[in-house]
Amino acid sequence: MIRRATLIALAASAGPALAAGNTLFDDVAPLTGTNTPLPVGSPLEATHALLLPGGLSQQSLVSRSGLGDLADPAVGRFWDMIDTNRSGPDAGRYLFMPFEPSNSNVCGSGSHCASGALRVDLQTGTAATIVPVGTQNWQRGDASRWAPWGGWISGEENFDPAAAGSVATGRLFEVTNPVSATATNLTDGTGLLVQRNNVIPRVSHEGLAFDSLNNFYFVDENGSGSIYKFESANPNASSGDDFFAAGTTYAMKVGAGTADSAAGNYTWEVLDPFDADGRRAADNVGATGYSRPEDLEIRTLANGDEALVFAATGTHDVWTVNLTQSTVNQFVTRDTVDIATGTAVGNLLTSPDNLAIDADGNIYIIEDQGAGDADIWLARDTDGDGIAEYIQRWAAMQVSGAEPTGLFFDPFNPNVAYLNIQHPASGDDRLIMITAAVPEPETYAMFLAGLGLVGSVVRRRRSRG
Repeated sequence: MIRRATLIALAASAGPALAAGNTLFDDVAPLTGTNTPLPVGSPLEATHALLLPGGLSQQSLVSRSGLGDLADPAVGRFWDMIDTNRSGPDAGRYLFMPFEPSNSNVCGSGSHCASGALRVDLQTGTAATIVPVGTQNWQRGDASRWAPWGGWISGEENFDPAAAGSVATGRLFEVTNPVSATATNLTDGTGLLVQRNNVIPRVSHEGLAFDSLNNFYFVDENGSGSIYKFESANPNASSGDDFFAAGTTYAMKVGAGTADSAAGNYTWEVLDPFDADGRRAADNVGATGYSRPEDLEIRTLANGDEALVFAATGTHDVWTVNLTQSTVNQFVTRDTVDIATGTAVGNLLTSPDNLAIDADGNIYIIEDQGAGDADIWLARDTDGDGIAEYIQRWAAMQVSGAEPTGLFFDPFNPNVAYLNIQHPASGDDRLIMITAAVPEPETYAMFLAGLGLVGSVVRRRRSRG
C-alpha cells in the first residue's frame, strides 16, 4: 500500500487539479463499472448495496429486519437523512435519522405507518426508536440536522397550502433530548418531539443548515420552491425554546425576482407579517423559485467566503449561494465535465437530491433514482470558487427498488461515511458504513494523470468562453 506521505507528494505534483487534505474519499478513481440491480431480498443487499471504486469498502450496520418484523408498522421504514450529535460529552457517538413515510396507505389498507426517529449507537452497535412511529401524527420525516444547542431537528416533506394551519403538514420538529431519550422497545421511546412553527412558516421541508453565525436555512421542496433564512433574536441560545422564541424569517430574491432558477445578486426579503404558509409568504415578497430545491450544505470557499449549497432536482443542477457576497450561481449542471469522459456529463446526472460534504469541503451529489440508475457524484471545485470544474461518478446503487439517501461523512473520522438504503423492494431498509483506504500507487497515478487531462479540457473551454 502507498504511504500517506507519498500520497500527498503525488497530489502536490499534480498541481491545482487535486489538493491534498484530510480525507481519502476524494482520492479514488472515477467509478466506471455498471451497476446491476440485485435480486430482491438477496443476502448481497447487506454486503454489496453499492457499486464502489477501488479504495472504498462497505458494511451493514443496522437493518429493519434487525429491529423487528418487517410487517410490523412500528418498525420504522423509509430511513432518510442522517446527522450525528456534533456536540456534548458523547459527541459523535450517535447517528439520528427520521422515517419518511406518510400515513396514507404506505403499509397497506388501514395500517398506521407515519414517521418516527431512529438513534444508532456507534459504540454499542445498537439502534433505538426514540420517537415511536405515529407520534403527533408526524408525516414524511425527511430532514436531519443537529442544532448548535444540542437538539436534533427534522421536518415534514409533505405540505398542503390549503391546510397550512392543520396539525400534519409542513411542520418543523425538534427532538429536545436526542441523546438522553430512552427506548426499551419500538413503542416506548421517550424522545420529546416539539413543533417549532411559531416563527418558522410551514413548507415542504427537505434540507436544513446552520451557518457560522447560527442563522438557520431551509427550503420549500416545490416546483417553484424558495430558499429561506431565519435569524434568531438569540442566535447563541442554549435551547430550542429560546432560539425559536423570536427572530426574523426571510426568503431569497435574485434580482427583481421575475425569473425562476435565476443566478446573480440576491437580497433577503423579510416575510412580514408572519404567515404560516411559507410558500404564499415567499410569493408575496417576490422570492425566486427553484425547481424542487432539496438538500442544503454549508461550505467555505477558497477566499474565505461562506456559501450555502443546494440541489434542485427538477432542473438537474446544484447551486452555490455566496452568503458573504450575496450572489448565487450554478455549482454543477449537465454541462459540467465528467472526469471519466472529458465531456459534459449530460443526462447521466439526473434528479440530484441529497448533498453531503466531506472533511476537505468536497460536495457529493446523490441522485433520486432507483437501482441501476441512482448514482452518487463527487463534485470537484479545484479552485474553490463555488463552481465545479468537473464531477466524477463515485458510487452507484445496486439494491432493487431502493434509492441512496442521507449520505453523511463522519465529522470525527474523515475516512468514514454512512448511507441509508431506503425503501428497497425487500422492505429491509439498511444503514451502511463506507470506509476509505489509501489507493494503490498505480491506480492513484493513473487517476492523477486523468485529472491533468480533464483539467486541460476545462481550461481550454474557459479560455474560449
